[in-house]
Amino acid sequence: MSLPTITRLPSARLLSSLLLHHQHHLLLPSIAPLTVPTRLIHAEYRRPGKPKENLWQKINIDFSKGMKGIKKNFTLLKNEFFDRWVGPEGKPILEHMLEQNRVVWEFRGPESLEHWTLSSDREVGGQSEVYLKLGKNSNTCFLYGTLNCTPPRDGETRYSGYCTMRSKQPLASFDRKKHHDWSSFNTLHLRVRGDGRPWMINLATETYFSHQKDDIYSYFLYTRGGPYWQDVKIPFSKFFLAYRGRIHDTQHPLWVDKVNTIGFTLGDKANGPFQLEIDFIGVCKDYAHTEECAYEMYKRNPEV
Repeated sequence: MSLPTITRLPSARLLSSLLLHHQHHLLLPSIAPLTVPTRLIHAEYRRPGKPKENLWQKINIDFSKGMKGIKKNFTLLKNEFFDRWVGPEGKPILEHMLEQNRVVWEFRGPESLEHWTLSSDREVGGQSEVYLKLGKNSNTCFLYGTLNCTPPRDGETRYSGYCTMRSKQPLASFDRKKHHDWSSFNTLHLRVRGDGRPWMINLATETYFSHQKDDIYSYFLYTRGGPYWQDVKIPFSKFFLAYRGRIHDTQHPLWVDKVNTIGFTLGDKANGPFQLEIDFIGVCKDYAHTEECAYEMYKRNPEV
C-alpha cells in the first residue's frame, strides 16, 4: 500500500508544477513590454562634408585663465577711457587731421597671423586647400594652396572652387564690437606680390538689419606675377555692393567709418596651385581723387 502513495505524491507535485509553468507562459505574452514613443527631432540641414557640431563640449574651468581675461579687459577699458582724452584713437587732434597714410595690417611675427582666418570650399565638401604662413624673412604674409573646382557629389552643389583669407572682427573691452574708422582716407593701399591670378578684395561694414549681414563691398585685385612687388591703390569709391556674389541694383558709397573686416577671395575657376604674398595693408589720402561713388545711384524721388 505504500508503493501507490509514494508514486502519487510525486505525480501530484509534478502536475502542480506543470500547471504553474503553463500559466506563467500564458501570462507572459499577454504583458507587453513597456515602450516609450519616440519623436523625431528635425535639426538644421547640414551640408555634406561639413563637420557635425558637438553640442556637448567639455568645459575646462581654469581660474588663472579667467583672471588673465579679466585683467586684459580692464586694461583695454582703461586705455579706451584715457585715449578719448588725448584724441581720436589715442592720437592728438592735429596729428589725426594731418595724417595721410596709415598701416592697418602688417606681418612682422607669428602673432600677426592670429588676426586672420582661412576658409575654402572644403567646408561644404570641396577639394580646395588654403594655408597661411610667414615669408622667408618673417616680414610678409604668404598665402598659398591649391584651387579645385570639382563640385562635391551631394546632388545639390553645382559650383565649387574658392579660397578665402579674412581678417577677424576687432574687439574692444569685454568683447564689444570695434570698427575701423577710415573717414579721413579715401584709398586702400596694398603692397603685394602674386602669381598672375585675379583676386577679389572684400570689405565688410556694419549693418543696421540682420538680413544685411551678407552684404559686402568688393573690387578686383589683378596681380601681374613675377618676382617684383606691386603697390596697389584702390579708391573706396570703386567698391561695389554685392550680396552673396550678386551685385545690388541700388549702389551707395562705402561706409568708411564702420569697416569691420577685409578679405581676399580667389575663385577664377582655374585648377592648380596659387600663391599671394602681402607686405602690408593700409589706407591713404589721395587729394587728387574726389569721386564719391563710381556707379550710378538711383533715386526713388528724383528732383525735377
